[in-house]
Amino acid sequence: MELNYKQFGQGSPIIILHGLFGTLDNWQTTARRLSENHTVFIIDQRNHGRSPHHEGFDYEVLAEDLRDFMESQWIYEATIIGHSMGGKTAMQFALNYGEMVEKLIVVDIGPQAYVGGHQTIFEALLGLDLSKINNRKEADNQLATRIESIAVRQFLLKNLTRNKESGQYEWKMNLPVIHANYGRILDAIKSDYTYDGETLFINGGKSDYLSPTDLPNLQKFFPKAELKTIPKAGHWIHAEAPDEFLELIADVTQ
Repeated sequence: MELNYKQFGQGSPIIILHGLFGTLDNWQTTARRLSENHTVFIIDQRNHGRSPHHEGFDYEVLAEDLRDFMESQWIYEATIIGHSMGGKTAMQFALNYGEMVEKLIVVDIGPQAYVGGHQTIFEALLGLDLSKINNRKEADNQLATRIESIAVRQFLLKNLTRNKESGQYEWKMNLPVIHANYGRILDAIKSDYTYDGETLFINGGKSDYLSPTDLPNLQKFFPKAELKTIPKAGHWIHAEAPDEFLELIADVTQ
């Protein structure tokens, strides 16, 4: 699968993976700052952004996509940064292909299974009749009847695009497949192996996805794992506390 990506800078490679409903653009600011010393790749994972759509959608196939991408770019080893769903992809990849991971950074997610919390978002997105949408403001107004947060709506609407041929709005992401496989995205990472390289987990102090008490569980798969907290940040650590985030990962990305 030929994934959509952007590339910045020169130096040792870093690959960044976005989360559910995200796109590579969510990480562009971080990528540009890291590119002062590295070649940084930000990727649209399958069924997201401008990458291809496919019925298969779980962490094993997402890890395979990453392996194929690295081989296509002649990258034999890289530091992998993954946020949320992208963090689980990164973990699966490190467990499957540890020799291709120089260092691993996982942002506000663990390998365990999670209880779903996106049903309202799915209902709002699936309930939006794009054939009757004339502009983004109309789409936003309809989403607002179910999703109160302006920031969440703006994030989701980055997935909206206008078809050049029909003139109608459509989703960049493969919403039906993402919805059908949501349970697999919530699943725990499964592996008989460990990744013994340098691993940093970062959690937001205002987020409930990960906490310091999870460290023993993290070290079952990642024996050298460290867990560091940015107290003032929620789940979107790199956007809410960009300077603190980059300071924490500085030692790992040197």
